[in-house]
Amino acid sequence: MTQFRKPKGIQTLKLISLILVLGTLSSTSRAANEKKQQKEEWHIPAHYQKAPEWFKDAKFGIYFHWGVLSVPAYANDWYARNMHIKGTNAYKHQVASYGPLNKFGYQDFVPMFKAQHFNADQWANLFVKAGAKFAGQVAEHHDGFSMWASKINPWNVKDMGPHEDVMAKLSNAIHGRGLKFVTTFHMARNLQIYANNPKAQSDTSYYPYNKNMFTSSTDPRLRMLYGNIPAKQFYKNWLGKLEEVISHYHPDLIYFDGLLTKIPQDYRQDFINYYLKSAAKNHQQVVITHKDEDLPNQVSVRDFERGRPNKLLPYTWMCDETVGIGSWSYVKGLAIKPAAEIIHELLDIVSKNGVMMLNISPRADGVIPDNQQKVLLEIGNWLHQYGEAVYDTRPWIVFGEGPTRLKKGGAFQSKVEYTSKDVRYTTRPNTIYATVLGWPGANKEMVLTAFAKSKMGGNLKIESISVPGKNDSINWEWKKDGLHIVMPAKMPNSIATVFKIKTSGKATLKHIM
Repeated sequence: MTQFRKPKGIQTLKLISLILVLGTLSSTSRAANEKKQQKEEWHIPAHYQKAPEWFKDAKFGIYFHWGVLSVPAYANDWYARNMHIKGTNAYKHQVASYGPLNKFGYQDFVPMFKAQHFNADQWANLFVKAGAKFAGQVAEHHDGFSMWASKINPWNVKDMGPHEDVMAKLSNAIHGRGLKFVTTFHMARNLQIYANNPKAQSDTSYYPYNKNMFTSSTDPRLRMLYGNIPAKQFYKNWLGKLEEVISHYHPDLIYFDGLLTKIPQDYRQDFINYYLKSAAKNHQQVVITHKDEDLPNQVSVRDFERGRPNKLLPYTWMCDETVGIGSWSYVKGLAIKPAAEIIHELLDIVSKNGVMMLNISPRADGVIPDNQQKVLLEIGNWLHQYGEAVYDTRPWIVFGEGPTRLKKGGAFQSKVEYTSKDVRYTTRPNTIYATVLGWPGANKEMVLTAFAKSKMGGNLKIESISVPGKNDSINWEWKKDGLHIVMPAKMPNSIATVFKIKTSGKATLKHIM
């Protein structure tokens, strides 16, 4: 996962040696990238649907940053990199806690990742209760540790650490409960590219080359972990790892965390070919997501990390968000966002034709902290009551109204505090859902100006208005300036209240709002 920004993260030595031998662009730059993609001549099956109906219907999923990166439990999910950079808090903490970097390296955290309390069935049950329709895991983070039984990478969860194929258990548990299974890949950044020019280093290479640290080791096994291997071999491993996961665990969604441009286009094309061929064989409708312009838009769903557009988009997109504040992986004292904040963001995302994938941060011992579970269950309780306004819906002619809007769309958005004057819209056949992001007050009148006659064309008629799950009658009147709705005498829900507007006919938009 990309590092947080302000205001705003055993095979034998012989075998290993053999393996070694063998965010938002401007419109101008976006157009340039699209031309570049066209020149690259991506080959995509004509019948392929990059956002299948199950994905459009799902709206909400859960994944998690969990692995060796959870062991230090300090600073954030970029600890593995920053511990090697003198002057950082991570470096100071590492030296004070574990000693010099030429004596204790990141590889020494691997045996400390035990996952002794991990229970895939319990995790999957929690995801179901939280209302997720798809769920999964970080398959490999920037740190180079594979969270499946890899034959390519000796640094894997079966041969080291827990000595257990957690991905096998998770895929079985998640698929077994009718959810789609997700795997995310962040490993492109792992390739070191500054060994010959250490002064030019940037986080494009996750581990900084340092002749006095293990990141520069000539040991074949350590070189695999730290990405200090020939580029061509790295590319082959990158593709091979993806093929392992696809073949053995059959993910329904594969997410990439950027910098895929480090991987030559022909390897990325080979991945697409392999994944789509495997999906067809297994009768799967799969999803690929990308950031920036790492993959062609005709094959992959665009992802906004911790962000979203400020308008309704004509295509389906995704936001990956996290429950924690300041880190995607578990750290001691990790602050957690309240359920209301996440639900409001989810509603804004869905109203703009998006899907949310929410990250959680389990501990290294395999426990999902109670405060994170509490938030997930609160989200699930709201979705259980009002999920019909989220799942299986599609956008309306406008995404919403009210005073709170993003000034600019894109990744890495600052916190937004919505009010009871903000409304977000979704639709089903003959139904419009108006969700108020708060509670205006008992018996108070609210005017939905999106229904103003000056803004709306078409032949829409309103048949009735109700609150899902409530028998109370709702007083309303459609006037020239909009739809007047009187709040119920008793608050249905403090987080967000849904009004179900049954309709006939169709609305059109006269003026852009």
